[in-house]
Amino acid sequence: MTDTVVNLRRSASPPVAPVAFSAAALAELDAAFEAATATEIVAWAVEQFHPALSLASSMTDAVLIDLAWRVEPSIEVLFIDTGYHFPETLQTLERVRRHYGLNLKVMTVPPHDQELWRIDPENCCSAVKVGQLDRALAGKAAWMSGLRRAESPSRAGAPVVSHDVRGLVKINPLATWDDDDVARYIDEHDVPVNPLLERGYRSIGCAPCTLPTEEGSGARSGRWQGSGKTECGLHL
Repeated sequence: MTDTVVNLRRSASPPVAPVAFSAAALAELDAAFEAATATEIVAWAVEQFHPALSLASSMTDAVLIDLAWRVEPSIEVLFIDTGYHFPETLQTLERVRRHYGLNLKVMTVPPHDQELWRIDPENCCSAVKVGQLDRALAGKAAWMSGLRRAESPSRAGAPVVSHDVRGLVKINPLATWDDDDVARYIDEHDVPVNPLLERGYRSIGCAPCTLPTEEGSGARSGRWQGSGKTECGLHL
């Protein structure tokens, strides 16, 4: 899947208040975006919501960051530092920041005595991920993520655009992409990726809850393995 570069750099004029979208309007847009390129979807999001727009990244790769940066270099990129990340993920964060000169916002979880991931994994995600995302999105109108339907059965019905539980507009520009689309974009644009991808980690989260995936299994099969858990709650 090839995306053209769109330049929507903002003028020096004061930002216009983001448009409020009804559920019906977003449903119509969601249907229309099924045939749109990822760049067109990102350009729409920037035009409607920037600067009240964030892009959340797990630093598995920088595909969505690269797409968004080509549309609007000043877009805010959000990373949640849970305190449990692989060293390779934090190294990727710094490499991506330097590569693009990002407008980066890192939400750091305060130190806590107990290993929540061990004793209460459900509430661990709520405390160290969802809670920090709520804080980061305060005052925002919309946010984007790299969520894709092909990643797991639980994401197969993910919309391109919808309201999230906060009432914000949630945009998934890569929702229709498969693994080949991602690999092709990385190769064509020399996109930075997390080195753990080369070691069999196809979906990278916190180190205690992430394992390499087995051949033939889903991209997210290494997350919370054996627990029955499939999502951290960020994308509800």
